[in-house]
Amino acid sequence: MTYPFLKGHGTENDFVLLPDHEGTVHGDLSVGRVRALCDRRAGLGADGVLRVLRTHAINPTDGEWFMDYRNSDGSLSEMCGNGVRVFARHLVEEGLADPTDPIRIATRAGIKVVTVDGDLITVDMGSPEVLGESQVSVGDRSWTAVHVDLGNPHAVAFVDDLTDAGPLLVPPTHDEAVYPQGVNVEFVVGFAGPHVAMRVHERGSGETRSCGTGACAAMVAAALRDGAPRGTTYAVDVPGGTLHVTWTEDDRVLLTGPAVLVARGETDL
Repeated sequence: MTYPFLKGHGTENDFVLLPDHEGTVHGDLSVGRVRALCDRRAGLGADGVLRVLRTHAINPTDGEWFMDYRNSDGSLSEMCGNGVRVFARHLVEEGLADPTDPIRIATRAGIKVVTVDGDLITVDMGSPEVLGESQVSVGDRSWTAVHVDLGNPHAVAFVDDLTDAGPLLVPPTHDEAVYPQGVNVEFVVGFAGPHVAMRVHERGSGETRSCGTGACAAMVAAALRDGAPRGTTYAVDVPGGTLHVTWTEDDRVLLTGPAVLVARGETDL
């Protein structure tokens, strides 16, 4: 059986998209299929898979579309900030959503409202939860990390240099009592002004070129550390580009960045 796919990325955090509007093509979308699609040598290569479903195909929700996101190891993820922008770009380019109106997309972390402005797409990521501190370690080095939840869990560690985290070939050690389902770990350095840079190890995917929810978590932690007033927009540099994040007066985190589709075709993976 062959089926259609698209390939896209947001600041080089890349995804395979599977149009499956009525949920009749991929069934439960097996772990094996996700892993095969994401394999960078034997498959299409991606950090994760975005299945495009109409919400009535799963259950009624406040939103026409559901983003069924899977990490590259096949595990489920609640939310993906870069992925939801790529998902919205697909809807707009296929004429399935009006780019002049806010687009409501259902995710496992609730409804996300997306707005399109040319090449840039902004996602209202909701209100962050700052849940204290924990420790993360790489080898014999450890850092205090801020626990920020944005629909999925993050541990944000400020470091002197982004190379301090080493090659990040394996997940950083974390407190399993704090993060029983695993955690995305951000290593962050600050610059003058509202500006940070980061690397990220994503649970289920390894180190990626970008992480939208991770950029938001890094911004929240940096704003708290810097005493930045609400409404300040931070530039967050990731290996794949730059994202902009604002923590608003009404406690919403807005993520802005590019999202592009680069290929489409059919596969039998």
